[in-house]
Amino acid sequence: MYAVEADPACPIRIAMLGGTFDPVHHGHLRSAVELREMLALDRVHMIPAQVPPHRAAPGVTGMARLEMLKAGIGETPGLVADDREQRRPGASYSVDTLASLRDEFGEQARLVMALGVDAFLKLAEWHEPERLFELAHVVVIARPGHSTSPDRALQALTQGREAADIASLFATSAGRLLHLRLPSRMDISATDLRRRLQTGLSVRYLLPSAVETYIQSHSLYR
Repeated sequence: MYAVEADPACPIRIAMLGGTFDPVHHGHLRSAVELREMLALDRVHMIPAQVPPHRAAPGVTGMARLEMLKAGIGETPGLVADDREQRRPGASYSVDTLASLRDEFGEQARLVMALGVDAFLKLAEWHEPERLFELAHVVVIARPGHSTSPDRALQALTQGREAADIASLFATSAGRLLHLRLPSRMDISATDLRRRLQTGLSVRYLLPSAVETYIQSHSLYR
């Protein structure tokens, strides 16, 4: 469905950027654009979780969150609203999503799982955390106000995996860890957006106008 012509001399670079996107906002979208630019990625697959295993289920359906994501992305080059977790029953484990992407793009593809530092600090508690590194590289995006202080389990999981730079990250198809600071670092909270929508406060300029229109036309977050 999302296949790209592969060049054996230049393996395709694909990133998975997951989350609930409840709702998607400019922070999500700008991070995806900057991630693509900094890592010279062919595509960033933004994948809304159907059943997030590490938090309470969103109050808005997965399909509605996917439609908002499509509206927010619009025609942005290189960004893909990926529905594979909506099509898969059960908990939306990242390891299963990465396995699906790996099957689709092949063993030589440079596959990245991008996540914020807050999620990274809990990575050792995720489903099959060791296999995440068998399937992909992990790129940790710095967030304002969050420091990286890994516990022993996370230290053990990531020991010896740190990549010195982007070139060394992509020397192999998976297995390495890179910490990345994006230029904009937009600190927008989906929790605050939902609160503003519930209380009738403005969300203008915090999310794309197409997403705001979708929310209003479907009476979401009220």
